[in-house]
Amino acid sequence: MSGTAKLDPVVEAFVDALNAQDTDQFYGVLTEDATMSDDGVERNLTQWTEAEIFSSNGHLVVDTIDSDDGLALTADYTNSRWGSMRTTWRFVLRDGLISRFETGQA
Repeated sequence: MSGTAKLDPVVEAFVDALNAQDTDQFYGVLTEDATMSDDGVERNLTQWTEAEIFSSNGHLVVDTIDSDDGLALTADYTNSRWGSMRTTWRFVLRDGLISRFETGQA
């Protein structure tokens, strides 16, 4: 990870839940109306996370933290559907939870 920047604690919890394949913890850090996009395309969050994370053993290894607020990162993302790829992730928080995330190939 770069410099002294640290992940926002909620983003860190998101990464930890994703890597643990813990759906309760994962959805617990998201607002009820959270939205997301993948490569600039709006996606159904529940369908996307099931396909790209939980049913395909998604795993995220943070490489760099790309913002001082800890809400943007670059990572190596691997799942059994697509293999390994370099990705960017950006998060928006509301009331201490993630209300939106955007991911895509770096």
